[in-house]
Amino acid sequence: MDQGARGPKRVVVLGATSGMGRALARRMAARGDRLHVLGIGDDELARSVADLEIRAGVRSGSIGWSRCDLEKPETFAGALEEAETKLGGLDVVVVTAAMFAAQADLESDAKLTQRLLTIDFTNTVLFCEEAKRRLLARGGGTLCVFSSVAGERGRKPVALYGAAKAGLTRYLEALDHKHHAEGLRVVTVKPGFVKTGMTAGLKPPPFAGEPEDVAARVVRAVDRGTPEVYAPVAWGPIMGVIRRLPRFVMRRVGF
Repeated sequence: MDQGARGPKRVVVLGATSGMGRALARRMAARGDRLHVLGIGDDELARSVADLEIRAGVRSGSIGWSRCDLEKPETFAGALEEAETKLGGLDVVVVTAAMFAAQADLESDAKLTQRLLTIDFTNTVLFCEEAKRRLLARGGGTLCVFSSVAGERGRKPVALYGAAKAGLTRYLEALDHKHHAEGLRVVTVKPGFVKTGMTAGLKPPPFAGEPEDVAARVVRAVDRGTPEVYAPVAWGPIMGVIRRLPRFVMRRVGF
């Protein structure tokens, strides 16, 4: 069902201060959605809110923000409660916040590995569980979470990061199966290489995407309740091939 005809949505975005999350929040604000942003760093949150208010053409103070740290699950309920109160309800909860680290750095630092796995899987799932409970209590809504194409196959360049994203993708798929009939729409976004601060310093492939293009694609998916979306679009057919490659071919190409 296309949900876009229902008018402006009440949207919470965790991770709206940078990269794809910022581009997505800007697009939603510009089209009239009501936003509440979550994150860490009061100054950065305040700057992001001021930017969104200008793009939305609303008065200062119209868009709220709350501290929410993916490393601190004890902040999740309070932040979502503040957002729900400020907006008068929730229609969409978006999670773009995550952590990335190079495979070599992770292999040499067990604490860094533990931190990445905790942020990108365990605590993201805990945040989604809190958001899910609140959406279902109001009869449903949309939970849109950024995973990654890195979780599609076991790949040596991103063995640990990809494992966290693979687990997250499977959890989101199960959430969709379990609660779809109750009105919960789960949108799993699988970005490929996108030019953001997370990929700064890495050589972009020929089909690397821009955050604004990803945002446009994700907004359409949220409106339509599309359960899975690759962004940029080229990653859909690319991963269709990668998923079918025999293991011996994966070893040879080093993908």
